[in-house]
Amino acid sequence: MIESPPDPRLARFEDLFTCHHDDVLRYFVRRLDIRADAADLVAETFLVAWRRLDDVPEGQILPWLYGVARRVLSNHRRGESRRHGLADRLRDDLRTAVPDPEPVAVEAAEVFKQLSDTDREVLSLAAWEGLDTTQLAAALGCSRNAAMVRLHRARRRLERLLDHTPAGAKS
Repeated sequence: MIESPPDPRLARFEDLFTCHHDDVLRYFVRRLDIRADAADLVAETFLVAWRRLDDVPEGQILPWLYGVARRVLSNHRRGESRRHGLADRLRDDLRTAVPDPEPVAVEAAEVFKQLSDTDREVLSLAAWEGLDTTQLAAALGCSRNAAMVRLHRARRRLERLLDHTPAGAKS
């Protein structure tokens, strides 16, 4: 078997990575509140370095990497800001769109929580997502008849639990 000559680009990148990984990691750790993000941003920085290996200056490698890292961090912060803004808007929308539940609904929800995960999922797919038995079968990965039986049994178990709740919980 003939061995191919080593790739000079790969060797250069491996040397760049080995020599400067820890410096770039420290750069991110000093600037982030969530240290777990540092590893991802280091990887992203070195991905840019790999893609632009021909642009990496010979004598100024670390400053060049810091420039890449600065842009990667800036993009990360913008993305975080957008995600937090979206989450805040969604929370506000939910506060105004969903009224506080009635006491009876709260009690019924407590009864619903007593069901098994499987029963809750079957009932939720049918009631909340509006799936018919054919769609329910596809979602559950079973036959239509099996889906009908599961839904029927889950409804019966829910009825039994509701029958055993205080009179105020039934409507």
